[in-house]
Amino acid sequence: MAKMNKKALGLLSTAHFVTDLNQGALPALLPFFKEALHLSYTMAGTILLSANLTSSIIQPIFGHLSDRRPIGWFLPLAPIIACLGISVSGFIPNYFLLLASIILTGIGVAIFHPEGFKTAYFFTGEKKATGMSFFAVGGNLGIALGPIWALLLVTSLGLHGTLGMFIPGILIAVILFFNLPEITSPVQSAHREAKKGEKKPLTKGQKWTFFLLITIATIRAWIQFGLATYIPFYYINYLKGNPLYAGKLVSTFLISGAVGTLIGAPLADRWGHKQFLNITLLLSFPFFLLFYSSSGFLSFILIGIAGMVLISSFALTTVMAQATLPQHLGIASGMMVGFSMSAGGIGVTVLGAIADTWGVPMAMKTILILPLIAFGLSLILKYPLKLKGEQ
Repeated sequence: MAKMNKKALGLLSTAHFVTDLNQGALPALLPFFKEALHLSYTMAGTILLSANLTSSIIQPIFGHLSDRRPIGWFLPLAPIIACLGISVSGFIPNYFLLLASIILTGIGVAIFHPEGFKTAYFFTGEKKATGMSFFAVGGNLGIALGPIWALLLVTSLGLHGTLGMFIPGILIAVILFFNLPEITSPVQSAHREAKKGEKKPLTKGQKWTFFLLITIATIRAWIQFGLATYIPFYYINYLKGNPLYAGKLVSTFLISGAVGTLIGAPLADRWGHKQFLNITLLLSFPFFLLFYSSSGFLSFILIGIAGMVLISSFALTTVMAQATLPQHLGIASGMMVGFSMSAGGIGVTVLGAIADTWGVPMAMKTILILPLIAFGLSLILKYPLKLKGEQ
């Protein structure tokens, strides 16, 4: 089997970083949109839901299209679209136009992920989880640095500072354009070979395993987006704290998750994918509980450890889904990344309703119990599956 192609993974990871920078920025911008447009918590949550549902509805469709015919030019186009939507959001005085601009960002994210994860698959080499972690960590870092980058722009330049989000999109699009033939060549070759063979229908075992993986990934996304959204609300609106302090907490959580993705993937390849998933889901619960009860510097340490443990399985679950559906890599990638991450936005809207009714602290407490639910589901997961034709 071919060795890992670090150059190709590096380029794809950088594009992943730029695309997901916008996803990370949005939750941190919500308190500013809320104040500027006089929104309720539920309306603010709906902004995030709009971006996430766009990805949820469209991303699997792009995954299906990718399985039928690889569309390599999506890779440079997607970051531009994602950056454009968030960059104009600070100039919009109307709630519904704001929703439209955020939906545009969601479309850009939806276009990138299925093609990106599918393309990265062909450069990962033998250690799939380790290789995919190099690609996935770009997105993790984008989501992690998005809040602090957005907050620096808007606290320095006002809400119009969101325009600065557009610059990375243009830069990475140009770089990818000139490297596109090298990046897309293995995908095109694999697609030609796949067309010669016969696609077998999915078994009940494949469908059930895939469903459980999506559910677990969705709950993890609910936790991730929930904390990224409600740490700022908790510290800025409820505790009347410094916005930059809240942004640093969110970035600590998500940057630690990116580190966890890189550290965890080789361990998952060594210990076994399912066992590693079980351990991370169970271990994250006590650290989230301790974080909620802590303050000061200890809060940064605990949220960092919790983020590292929880998000370390991000690339892993995508690899598990690709292994479960080897003939449908685009769909597996689109559903695991797009649908699960986006469906997590529905949970954030539910948290908004909880916050409006019982207060922000209750929304935070709701997030804390979710790792245990995901752990329970991981216990009944059958993986790896023995597919037909395998010895």
